[in-house]
Amino acid sequence: MNKPISCDIFCTVVDNYGDIGVSWRLARQLAHEHGMMVRLWVDDLSSFRRLCPDVDAALDVQRCHSVEVRRWHGLDSPFALTIRQAHGRVRQAYRRVDGGASGAEQNGLRYLSPNGDEKTIQPAELVIEAFGCVLPESYIAAMAAQARKPVLSSVEGPVWINLEHLSAEEWVAGCHGLPSPHPSLPLVKYFFFPGFTPDTGGLLLESDLMARRDGFQRDPLAIAAFWHALGVPPSKPDEVRVSLFCYENPALSALFSAWSESSTPILCLVPEGRALPQVAEFFGLAQAVPGESFRRGSLEVRVLPFMEQDRYDELLWACDLNFVRGEDSCVRAQWAARPFVWHIYPQHDKVHIKKLRAFMDIYCSGCSPDTAHAMRVLWEGWNNGEGTEQAISTKPLVLSSVEGSGQAASTGSGQAWNDFWVHQSMLRQHAQAWAQHLSGNSLALNLLNFFQKIDRMHGS
Repeated sequence: MNKPISCDIFCTVVDNYGDIGVSWRLARQLAHEHGMMVRLWVDDLSSFRRLCPDVDAALDVQRCHSVEVRRWHGLDSPFALTIRQAHGRVRQAYRRVDGGASGAEQNGLRYLSPNGDEKTIQPAELVIEAFGCVLPESYIAAMAAQARKPVLSSVEGPVWINLEHLSAEEWVAGCHGLPSPHPSLPLVKYFFFPGFTPDTGGLLLESDLMARRDGFQRDPLAIAAFWHALGVPPSKPDEVRVSLFCYENPALSALFSAWSESSTPILCLVPEGRALPQVAEFFGLAQAVPGESFRRGSLEVRVLPFMEQDRYDELLWACDLNFVRGEDSCVRAQWAARPFVWHIYPQHDKVHIKKLRAFMDIYCSGCSPDTAHAMRVLWEGWNNGEGTEQAISTKPLVLSSVEGSGQAASTGSGQAWNDFWVHQSMLRQHAQAWAQHLSGNSLALNLLNFFQKIDRMHGS
């Protein structure tokens, strides 16, 4: 039996949980489906625990769902080598001759645990830095020390991958898989871009996810049990259930107002997060906390606790429409095969709008012109920041800036929402077809194939 491939994934947790969300999904999939020995290095276990309650934030080393989880204390810690020691190991790597093993290669990377015990850490065969987080210099030095042939024409050692952010922009395909040789060490880092087309790295998709989703969505008892566990009553006739997970958004009040005036009842489920202060403000309250519910007109809002990943998937599956934010929940919303609205991470100079439009160009390509236009109006209004209320509900809006629309749009009170949701049947059909279309391009499989390709190059 072949020895399992070892993998180190490094992740820094940012305030929006997207980086650790993707890293944790990838770590679990590589361990569960491909039998890899995965170590996940995380700098903030307390935040990580919100996504995975089985994590013990007090432990520096633990096993969780077949993944070894280690606390990462910073750029040069927990790896306790000084910069001088690290560079010394690199010099040893350069002085090594073919067929020999340096002391660094034999001994690995020395690591001081918080209690002062000295450990030995060998860099893994596959090293993934998630979203450009900076690896400890001492770890990079240890990777260089493992390179058996440290010459520019034949670089060996661990396969080092920078897992990049998700984008639908055209340039991504040309950059996917490109090498970046280290300026002074016998190492090459490769850029791996997730994406929506076959010439990119694809999307994270567990092998059984579609079957689990279909089984859940076809089982009224499973759906009822899910709502009951959350303390949410069964659906009412003609009710629209919407999950709302977003950043702070000037359009939220206008959207709520449109929903409160809707001709059909709308139940909005808001997991604990950054939108809660705006939820409270809309209802004239000081705060909104999990377990509370509020009502105005046709709109009822229920605040849910922060949800672990598997439960959040079920929320997406159970709702009629999902408002999602960032990368991880956006991808999961697509696998849910339900209509969704994406709140892309806001960036300076409106760069995010260009990224949003690039995605909409491919996502809307299979829709009728009217459906595609309605999506563009609502999505761009939701993401445009200042003046977003105009696109959602309050004043007329000329939408000449929407690329590909070919027409102007005028929206009265609630018109953008009404124009969007009148296409709900087409939106659902399209969401189902889109999920099936994407399902043949698995990021984990592509990543493993890429690793094996580079590893064969090392061995040739």
